[in-house]
Amino acid sequence: MNDTTLHSDSTSIKSVRRARGRRLAPREAGMDLLQFSSQVTEEEARVLAHARVILLKVAAQMRTPVTTPQAVREYLIAMLASQEREFFAMVALDNRHRVIASEILFAGSIDGARVHPREVVKCALRHNAAAVIFAHNHPSSVLECSQADETITARLIDALTLVDIRVLDHFVIGAGGAFSFAKRGLL
Repeated sequence: MNDTTLHSDSTSIKSVRRARGRRLAPREAGMDLLQFSSQVTEEEARVLAHARVILLKVAAQMRTPVTTPQAVREYLIAMLASQEREFFAMVALDNRHRVIASEILFAGSIDGARVHPREVVKCALRHNAAAVIFAHNHPSSVLECSQADETITARLIDALTLVDIRVLDHFVIGAGGAFSFAKRGLL
């Protein structure tokens, strides 16, 4: 497996082989979500993606465990609240609840996104996560979970339990804030 470098205008992202037992700094895919928004220009998306990378690096250096959902909640609200399409994201955490990575896994339409448990499990294992937090936005800004939201969350919990990965929370993000499955006792 060779190391490769991808170039996009003034930014470069280097993919690095992951050695066994070696923990890499938290990383972001970049403009994955932002490039889909019609409210953000390409240059603004590039700046925001770079800011997310910097924030994850700072969080890694501070090594501050996420002891409440608040820190991740605010990050996810900033990332998902103003989107016009539905996106499903996962934040991977180590065994001390420190952020390893955050990734947009699925993109949908204005009223839904198909979530595949197999791909979620693969992503969590790829990041060597001990725990995860899920989030998806409701472009309608309705801050309640649907029956479909509850069903997929239960399926994801079942799938991740088989590989000893805990689901700490699932947020539904809207323009007015976030709905927490854990806070409502739905996990």
